[in-house]
Amino acid sequence: MQSTYTYPRFAYRQSDEQRSGQPLRHPVVIIGAGPIGLTAALECAARGLPAVVLDDNDTVSIGSRAVCYAKRPLEIWDRLGVAQRMVDKGVGWQLGKVFFEERQVYQFDLLPETGHKMPAMINLQQYYLEQYLVEACLAQPLIELRWKHRLLALEQDDDGATLSVETPDGIFTMQAQWIIACDGANSDTRKMVGAQFTGQFFQDRFLIADVIMKADFPTERWFWFDPPFHPGQSVLLHRQCDNVWRIDFQLGWDADPEEEKKPGKVIPRIQAMLGEGVEFELEWVSVYQFACRRIDNMRVQRVLFAGDAAHQVSPFGARGANTGVQDIDNLIWKLKLVIDGQAPASFIDSYHEERAFAADDNLRQSTRSTDFITPKSRVSRVLRDAVLTLAEREPFARTLVNSGRLSTPTPYVASSLNTPDNVLFGPRMVPGTPCADAPVRQARRPGWLLDQLGEGFTVLVFGSGETPASLHAAGLEIAVKTIGPTGSGAMLEDVQGLVAQRYAAREGCTYLIRPDQHVAARWTRFDPLQVAAAVERCVGLCTT
Repeated sequence: MQSTYTYPRFAYRQSDEQRSGQPLRHPVVIIGAGPIGLTAALECAARGLPAVVLDDNDTVSIGSRAVCYAKRPLEIWDRLGVAQRMVDKGVGWQLGKVFFEERQVYQFDLLPETGHKMPAMINLQQYYLEQYLVEACLAQPLIELRWKHRLLALEQDDDGATLSVETPDGIFTMQAQWIIACDGANSDTRKMVGAQFTGQFFQDRFLIADVIMKADFPTERWFWFDPPFHPGQSVLLHRQCDNVWRIDFQLGWDADPEEEKKPGKVIPRIQAMLGEGVEFELEWVSVYQFACRRIDNMRVQRVLFAGDAAHQVSPFGARGANTGVQDIDNLIWKLKLVIDGQAPASFIDSYHEERAFAADDNLRQSTRSTDFITPKSRVSRVLRDAVLTLAEREPFARTLVNSGRLSTPTPYVASSLNTPDNVLFGPRMVPGTPCADAPVRQARRPGWLLDQLGEGFTVLVFGSGETPASLHAAGLEIAVKTIGPTGSGAMLEDVQGLVAQRYAAREGCTYLIRPDQHVAARWTRFDPLQVAAAVERCVGLCTT
């Protein structure tokens, strides 16, 4: 097989505490240097938390693995200063097409409106993503990456944890106030603490083939049900960078994984799809069988689980890594407040409350996608095929087509951290919703709203009325920013009127934005006492 990528090797080094034999107590230790663990380290550093990352390997993930990254995770990575490099290297797309047999029956646009900094979706091989995250971590003095460090055991109590770690130089001990387990679906950390990981396994197997070729397919997501080149099954096609194309072939229940990975089996499938005479080379081949399951609690004393270590979904819909990045976005600002003594330790429980809610939503969506793609009975297949046939001409049927509903953020609408809403603004941007971006201008400099929301709590007031530059609540300084049309005199100019439109706002409307850029509360007018009460509720100091 050929390769378009040269895998880096990261040097193993002894740490000071390893050499001295004296365990240090670290605020945060992260297990796993995949996309989620590395994002956690960058988020910690952005909030002033030192973090140590342990990984038993010394390179990035082998093979393209996760390739689709959605707008919301890109916005999170943008706040951490790494998204633009991903966007520049990756392949942006927003149009998807669904085929039944030889006919196109449906298409969708992930982002039909303009006025967003980040694209709807990019395709980028996971090894590039991890490389960029590693390089960003190496530039952060608060992050220490420890390669060839394998967690063997841990003991914990209500104050912290002691870790036993194996290295090429032997075993040593280190301590942590908090551990973030990002060590994947087969998490050893999860097994060490005895956490339950339950759900549904699916019997269908799929072949992933990364193919190097110059093809004239457009940069879109194409999904076939029962195509003539792979009858009775489904196929997914995505373009990646470096002229690499991802092709997923459904194999069925009885497929032999080792046999199906052999070039003699893979190449004829691809030739049947592309036609004779199309030149291509295989870069990476894998066979997977997937599951939809979740950990019973994302916090076990001082160990916090994120990404695939906490929840596992089918790959259709790009809900794996995208969901894990949003776990970290939810967790680290809370961890910072707890470590700094500005919120009680019990505040961390809201991480499970909100992200388990999101995980369950993703599990439902993923299960529905899988059931549509791989019907389990003759009746189910007849119904599925009828929906696909109707979708060609009936708009109502297109809403029923499910080739993998693509990742979108789950609003924390039932969160105990939300201030009850007066619903006067309508259903858009209710408390718990991630903030929508839009172009703004400050002091004649063009920019984006999300870039103006900062790392802490922010109050956004629509209009140019008198407001303080900041206020204090729950021991925190809360930034206050006004926004209005061009020429209004507000701090931020809503240059295209899209902020007011997307936030259903009028003069005086006020939003309290959390450090993870989700709406915590909203009112029809600015009231410092209401803001202070909402902040206290949002950091676990008040529940009334």
